[in-house]
Amino acid sequence: MITHILFDLDNTLYSARFGLEEAAVRRIRAFTAEWLGVSEEEAAAMRESAMGRYGTTLEWLSGEKGLTDTDAYYRAVHPPNEADSLTADPELRPFLESLPCPLAILTNSPLIHAHRMLDRLGVRDLFPFIFDLLGNGLRGKPRPEAYTRALDALGASPDTVLFVDDVPRYVTGYLTLGPGAKGVLLDEMDLYADFPHEKIRELKELKKYFRKSPENQHTARQSAQTQFAAGYETLNTNPTGGSAASLNPQG
Repeated sequence: MITHILFDLDNTLYSARFGLEEAAVRRIRAFTAEWLGVSEEEAAAMRESAMGRYGTTLEWLSGEKGLTDTDAYYRAVHPPNEADSLTADPELRPFLESLPCPLAILTNSPLIHAHRMLDRLGVRDLFPFIFDLLGNGLRGKPRPEAYTRALDALGASPDTVLFVDDVPRYVTGYLTLGPGAKGVLLDEMDLYADFPHEKIRELKELKKYFRKSPENQHTARQSAQTQFAAGYETLNTNPTGGSAASLNPQG
């Protein structure tokens, strides 16, 4: 039985067609080139090689290249206007509200970015928990501890939490937590025909993972509201607002 849904954020709660991820990658490449003193082409090649060892560029630069100013990195990669071209899908909020269990987010971005995007989409209040990279000590997806810390904070297990992401290795990383782990790839553009596990083309397909029971939906929603009202403690807070288990502040 699925008791929670753990969503990725970027290119998952909004379409990849907005190009926001590609824009962020260009800013990452520019920052990396400047930090390392190389061309952007060289920086891109070095980054691609490192991603086999790390989940994110920031983890790589911090682990191997001496970067300590994470704030400077995030200022460059996630400027205040990064969400300006994002428009809310009018069907997103009703769909999320119709899901019969509590919702959470696990992102390899900082909390300030998550808030910015969710506010733009008009759905921040639907996610009591947002698990970000800084709160996980820069050790994000697909490292096992990124998933398990979220699961521990939710009081759940891999076989009861449905994880949804648009990156195949992040979904595969979740599935390796155990034989009963539930993960699904959101492949909007049908780019990963050979992905060997569960795959959907749009979020609405998540409905197939739940039985249609108004009573169960009402009970699950009550549980979510009680969970939010109880007020989980914020763990490992930091100056930029990230936390491993952040109770989503409203406003």
